[in-house]
Amino acid sequence: MIRKQFPIALLALLFVCSHDLNAQSVVTFEDIGATLADESFYNGSDDAGGFSSGPLAFNNSYNEEFESWSGWSYSNQTDTTTPGFGNQYSNIVGLGDSGSATYAVAFGNTAEIQSSSGAIESLSITNTTYAALSMRDGDPFAKQFGGSSGDDPDFFKIDILSLNQAGEEVDSLEFFLADYRFSDNSQDYIVDNWTTVDVSELNARRIGFRFSSSDVGTFGINTPLYFAVDNLVVAVPEPATGSAILLLALTMSTRRKRC
Repeated sequence: MIRKQFPIALLALLFVCSHDLNAQSVVTFEDIGATLADESFYNGSDDAGGFSSGPLAFNNSYNEEFESWSGWSYSNQTDTTTPGFGNQYSNIVGLGDSGSATYAVAFGNTAEIQSSSGAIESLSITNTTYAALSMRDGDPFAKQFGGSSGDDPDFFKIDILSLNQAGEEVDSLEFFLADYRFSDNSQDYIVDNWTTVDVSELNARRIGFRFSSSDVGTFGINTPLYFAVDNLVVAVPEPATGSAILLLALTMSTRRKRC
């Protein structure tokens, strides 16, 4: 009886462990968004230095004197039509990914995400209303993408960076928030929906972001340095190592022979 049961038990064990290896956690920000009033945001004005949602930590720096911030905020604002800096916490879709209420907003090159679990595998990204309308229409500080003719080869992108624990760049991949470099102007676009970006090739528990734009002036990039994220997928580490599984299998095999 034991000889018949052993292979089935071992196969069941290996099946469960292999599925644990592929387990994932999805960060939706709804856990922290529950504290927000309707049409509001959190921007670090409590000087907490950041916030966490699920296994992910998001950095924030708040300047009380100027009431300004950098890094990350989170929001449930839905304004997709008002241009300008006063609407910096809304995204161009109007809601979070899949129609959820809460999402996070990044500002500036200092934004980072750190995982206390496994590697960050993917994240959904879209433009903020502020950045999207600035690129579409221009504003007092930034140009209209494409120019008056529509032919200017403008672009706005982020490099998603794999960082080691010292904060040093190890690897990167790029994502275009807007691209007007096509010879056929009908292909030009500004991202206005939630787009899933696979970052699993970075195999990173800590990621940063670097902005680039074709619209650069005396003081740097003129395009508003914002984007929004939601539904980040994080790997969940396996509860048992491969060597532990092998050891258990060998132990069971030894017992089987004795029987």
